[in-house]
Formats: sequence, structure tokens, C-alpha cells
Amino acid sequence: MLRDGSWISRIHAHTDPAHRDPVRVRVLAYQLHGTGRAGEEYRLVTSLLDARRHPARQLAALYQERWEAEAVFAELKTHQRGARIVLSSKTPDGVLQQIWAHLLVHHALRELMVRTAATRGLDPDRVSFTETLRSARRSVTLTPGSFSP
Repeated sequence: MLRDGSWISRIHAHTDPAHRDPVRVRVLAYQLHGTGRAGEEYRLVTSLLDARRHPARQLAALYQERWEAEAVFAELKTHQRGARIVLSSKTPDGVLQQIWAHLLVHHALRELMVRTAATRGLDPDRVSFTETLRSARRSVTLTPGSFSP
């Protein structure tokens, strides 16, 4: 057990079925705050063994930020574009144009989320991307021309 509450352990890679070559790791147990999952405990396993250089609290906070970035990728790939939808362009320039279009739409949706959060006094992370996307799609299909490019 280390001073910051984390501990050193050993794990074996799936390529080491005989368990002859363990890897030293550090394990941190932590809870996420402000996610609606209060009290739920998570474990982070890392190769950063030095608790002084890499305090557990900082690693846990950084890992939470990492998952927020992963959520943005999911917004683009799964929710906005649509599951199993492939870019349809046949040329490199067309693919670039489609990617830029997706990024610009994502930016516009995120801006809408920031403005919505500000009017309600919320953190923008608490506004649902999926609901914002549905709302924007409804407004574009129900009142064409009302959504300025």
C-alpha cells in the first residue's frame, strides 16, 4: 500500500499463460464525482509506479478527462454520423469535405449545448449530446431553412 492509497500489484499478460513473467503495476481505487454514479468505485491499473511523481488523485482526474474525450469520439462516430454508416465519398477530397462537414456540425451542436447550459446555469457536460442532436434534427426537418449554416 502506498501513501496515496494506491497499491503495487502484479498482472500477467494473456501471452503469459504459465504466469512466469508478471508485470508490476499500480492500482488506484477511486470514485467519480458529479456523474450521477455516486458511490460507485472504479479501479485504474497503470504502469506509473511512482506515487510521488504521479499522485493517485491526479491520475484518476486525468482518466476521467480521457473518457470525456472518448465520449466526444462516440458522439461523432455513433450518434451524429450513425452506426455502421460509412463515408460515401469516392475521392480523397470528397472524404476530407465530409469529415470537415461532420466536425463543423459537431462544433455547432456543442456550441448549442454551451449556450443551453449557460441559460440554465449548468456545466455544459451535463447537457445531453444525443438530445441536442435530436432537437437540431427536428428543427431542421420540421422548419426547413430555420437553421442557419
